[in-house]
Amino acid sequence: MKTIYETRYASNPETVKKYDTNQLRNEFLIDNLMQLGKVNLTYSHYDRYITGSAVPTEPLELEAIDPLKAGFFLDRRELGIINVGGNGSVEVDGEIFTLGLKDALYIGMGIKSVVFKSDDPKNPAKFYLNSAPAHTNHPTKKVGLQDAKKLELGSLETANHRTVNQMIIGGIVTSCQLQMGMTELKTGSVWNTMPAHVHDRRMEIYFYLDIPEEQAVCHFMGQPQETRHIWMQNHQAVISPPWSIHCGSGTSNYTFIWGMAGENLDYTDMDVAKITELR
Repeated sequence: MKTIYETRYASNPETVKKYDTNQLRNEFLIDNLMQLGKVNLTYSHYDRYITGSAVPTEPLELEAIDPLKAGFFLDRRELGIINVGGNGSVEVDGEIFTLGLKDALYIGMGIKSVVFKSDDPKNPAKFYLNSAPAHTNHPTKKVGLQDAKKLELGSLETANHRTVNQMIIGGIVTSCQLQMGMTELKTGSVWNTMPAHVHDRRMEIYFYLDIPEEQAVCHFMGQPQETRHIWMQNHQAVISPPWSIHCGSGTSNYTFIWGMAGENLDYTDMDVAKITELR
């Protein structure tokens, strides 16, 4: 079996307040990504968002999983891909798109065949996948890291100097509701997404990468007045419900990929939680 999937259901914030460490991790942490020769998917009932990975040591096809009740994966969905491994390619209904390290690809609804390939199986591509429901088709488009819209935020003085690379976002790619990008922290900075915020109109997924060996990131979540944390390793993802903040601090600088979907495509639509008011 080359496709593995699991389903996660939505949780009431009042219930989450009572979770212990294991329950919190079981509910929100995605820790089984980037398995060699596998497509691995997690279907979340927050906005029906799918998070996953494909690591092809031989060509891997994106198959429809049972929860979709569809003939093919993108029958009623759109897909975002960012490569975090060796060079590879994605074949989209016969058209080849090459993806180097940290290049992105958007694929619109209605595409019937998506096949993942690595240039060198000994140094395979590691495709990180995000998918959301779609209502119409938009063109497939590659976005190289150099093509991203770059925002310089934060400062070294507050330990959050970072570059936000907006990749699958309005003005670069037309999508139904999916948005994706990559935030790279500068050397000496460890805090991401600070001040923290919530956006009740959208859910979000964070995928952490470039975490040095023997280092970790502490991801913060929960309601602003009732926060929780999850310790995370390289190539792990975490689900952020609409009612939850999403920020983190590492024992070193690192990179994370953010993906979101929901009510609108307004990137700045958020409710900021003041740092001094977090509890």
